[in-house]
Amino acid sequence: MASLAVIVVPLVMTVGISFTKWNGVTDPQWIGFDNYTRLFGDANFWGSFGHILLLIVAMAVIPTLLGLVLAAVLFDYVAKVVGDRWARILRSGFYLPQVLPVAVTGIVWVWILHPSYGALNRILDSIGLGSLGRDWLGDPDWALLSVMFVMIWFQLGYPVVMFMAGLQRIDPELYEAADLDGASWWQRFRAITVKLIRPELYVVLVTTTIAALKIFGQVYVLTKGGPSNATLVPSYFAWQNYFQKAQVGYGSAISTVLTVIIVILAFVFLRLQNRESAK
Repeated sequence: MASLAVIVVPLVMTVGISFTKWNGVTDPQWIGFDNYTRLFGDANFWGSFGHILLLIVAMAVIPTLLGLVLAAVLFDYVAKVVGDRWARILRSGFYLPQVLPVAVTGIVWVWILHPSYGALNRILDSIGLGSLGRDWLGDPDWALLSVMFVMIWFQLGYPVVMFMAGLQRIDPELYEAADLDGASWWQRFRAITVKLIRPELYVVLVTTTIAALKIFGQVYVLTKGGPSNATLVPSYFAWQNYFQKAQVGYGSAISTVLTVIIVILAFVFLRLQNRESAK
């Protein structure tokens, strides 16, 4: 009943409202598929999905690859050479951005990337590279790249934790046998680690891709979709139409399309995972 009230009912209402013209106050006016016709001809809508593709790279692909290597290094090298305590400390450090409030981390990065008093430009000045300083979040050519960098930092800890948990269930005798055969670290990583933690790989890719598709808080705090819609994403675009423009029906159409895409991707990932597990 809780899922019905929290998920199903709002979803059905959103889909229904997407077929109306409504400002959120007066009575909704049924307009059929007009919102969707308008949506698929809206350059901002397509632009926002183009930005999402890049954010999927920043939030899913890069953190997954880096997280896999870092987890293997922490588990297979740091824990054995330096000590398990240090491996746990480093793992917690990587995961810290995940538990901090989005507003806090966003404001801190706004300070760091500020063109006048930001730490990044100050550091570049101090080492003689002041010419490389930019208005990182205010320049349309750099804003999305800056957001992508922040999201890599924000997202990295999650795959590290997931993969380290997966590595703990691998039989140590497999690594010992590989060592006896003279396998290098990279060969063991590729043949044993990557192969045996594929379930965790699928989980991380599904959850991080969905997180990228519905990203809102970080974009709202960092750039508010600007400058000149350079960092506009579908969820923020929907919010704009809901609350700033009072075009609730149009905002609902954006949310509905986004929901359909998320469901399809989740279904595809789960089918791939089930197929892999059946082998």
